[in-house]
Amino acid sequence: MISIRRLEQATPEEREALAEVLIDSVDGGASVGFLPPLSRDAAVEYWRGVLAALGPGLVLWVAEVDGRIDGTVQLAPSLRPNGLHRAEVQKLLVHSRARGQGLASLLLQEIEQYARGAGRTLLVLDTLAGSKAESVYQHFQWQRAGEIPDWARHTDGELHLSHPLI
Repeated sequence: MISIRRLEQATPEEREALAEVLIDSVDGGASVGFLPPLSRDAAVEYWRGVLAALGPGLVLWVAEVDGRIDGTVQLAPSLRPNGLHRAEVQKLLVHSRARGQGLASLLLQEIEQYARGAGRTLLVLDTLAGSKAESVYQHFQWQRAGEIPDWARHTDGELHLSHPLI
């Protein structure tokens, strides 16, 4: 059974599960700010920071398969007076063992619904050009908003093009 829920604080077990999803994603080639191999300590520290930052400027959801965290996504609503209509989608991650079950779709639907309810009419994100992640977003009618050359270093060590999406 698959469930999606908002996470406002995490147990030690949930933090470990989040770290495992991040490590699996990075080691699988996801361009999410880290390079492989990602150490467990670095992954746990990343999640410690995310969990400490949760509040009006950062919201976190998890996707669970049979009670096990196998996916996650974050939404960072702008807190600036001129940007209260927008938010940034961050770190949509699905563990390799759970891909193909619709978790990414369910997580995107959840944040889109949340954003609409919060009056956020513009969602933005960036993704590696030509990546599997980009095809997921395009499936949901996200549109390219340009190209940024040399945006991020990929697992091959080279700088790669990124596509901001809206």
